[in-house]
Amino acid sequence: MQCPAECVPMQPNTYERLKDPRDAAMINDASPRIMVAPIPPPRDHIVWSLFNFFYMNAFCLGFVALYFSIKSRDRKVVGDLEGAREYASTARCLNIVALCLTLLFVIVIIVLLAAGAIALQENIRQIMKDRH
Repeated sequence: MQCPAECVPMQPNTYERLKDPRDAAMINDASPRIMVAPIPPPRDHIVWSLFNFFYMNAFCLGFVALYFSIKSRDRKVVGDLEGAREYASTARCLNIVALCLTLLFVIVIIVLLAAGAIALQENIRQIMKDRH
């Protein structure tokens, strides 16, 4: 039985590490196989946090998100991937809230400016009408 290069034979209580992925094709026993994938390190969202800190700092959420991103990076460097994942998750949530609040604020400002421009246009039209 041929298996893909990513397969590793499953053996009770002993696991064999393959030096070369091509070696997996040479294993021809009928033991069950599992897929082995490396767990990627957690993302710390530091760039997003910096952007929110400098440009969209609604209620200082950008600063707090930056703090948690730096803590996540510190935990990742130390080797505590679970702690890094928790800090990164908090930073991501804070970044999302900061982004949503800022976008909401921008939309409200645009609507108010548009309403003000329409009201100003109507006032100018009324003044011109009254003069004639």
